[in-house]
Amino acid sequence: MPTAFDPIELLGHRLASRIVMAPMSRARAAGPEACPGPSTVTYYRQRASAGLIISEAIFPSPESRGQPATPGIYTKQQTAAWRRVTDAVHTEGGVIVGQLMHTGRIGHPLFLADGRPPLAPSAVRADHQVFTPEGIRPCVQPREMSSADIARTVAHYSAAASNLVEAGFDGVEIHAANGFLAHQFLSSAVNRRTDEWGGDVARRIRFVVELAEAVGAVAGADRVGVQISPGNPFNDMADPEADELYPALVAELKRIGLAYLEVSEAPDTDLVARLRKQWEGVFILNPRTAPRPTGLEDLALVEQGATDMISYGALFLANPDLPTRLAAGGPFNTPKPEAFYGGGDEGYIDYPTLED
Repeated sequence: MPTAFDPIELLGHRLASRIVMAPMSRARAAGPEACPGPSTVTYYRQRASAGLIISEAIFPSPESRGQPATPGIYTKQQTAAWRRVTDAVHTEGGVIVGQLMHTGRIGHPLFLADGRPPLAPSAVRADHQVFTPEGIRPCVQPREMSSADIARTVAHYSAAASNLVEAGFDGVEIHAANGFLAHQFLSSAVNRRTDEWGGDVARRIRFVVELAEAVGAVAGADRVGVQISPGNPFNDMADPEADELYPALVAELKRIGLAYLEVSEAPDTDLVARLRKQWEGVFILNPRTAPRPTGLEDLALVEQGATDMISYGALFLANPDLPTRLAAGGPFNTPKPEAFYGGGDEGYIDYPTLED
């Protein structure tokens, strides 16, 4: 079996290793322009030794926003700003995918220009609190999306995928995990619809399949991945029919011919193992290791055949040269949780490399 340090073919590239930088929101795109700035260029350039970088969540439209200081990809200015990021990564020999996310009900009217409640599959409020421009607020009851809202959202993803390609990203990932909009459509606990996007499993997976088809039509299906998190309760989520739903979803994503599937592992590790066997493309696993971060010992998952690639979150955040450190057996910088979201360069681009 290959090791995590062996190359792998993906997105038309021969990746240097199977070590992935997981998508991690950092909330450094302050201001109404919602653009990545010079420090974000440095942040990604520093981590270009990853076999693959998956960007932080990027909003495809103004109405998809539900987090402060998170970047978008729906304006020319944002597209140009992301181009500086991808150019920096490519100059260092890296490969980077842009992740698209709509927060759905995990948002707040304070983020939206019209001040209306955020959109969701159904008007089911999340028992959750969110950071807003005016501090922490409880989630509100969202507005159930009309068929026109759904069509517009799919069109936003398509346009955003086109902008990501123009910005130089090597691929596009659809965020269908962690309790945000696409995940909300999958869950019968949140999606109470009775039309063609709700009800049985075949109809609840439809929205994610439509997103994948629309983004694939723009970027090429072989440059598109999807992130899922079966059974993850984050953001007041539940997946009562995960054993039936996720194999059905994976079957449809296989039909489209996507490049990879990224799975954030939750307590049901047996289901993840089944999905691994079912998926025929590249499989990326973010293993469930909490309360510790994914670490050195988890590299063995690649050799064991549990995954093709392994993604690192907090450890990559704190160690810009993580593949080098993993190959050396450490040592590792300790992440600073107080600087994960928002702030300046401290805890963002000041972590030293081994060479430093």
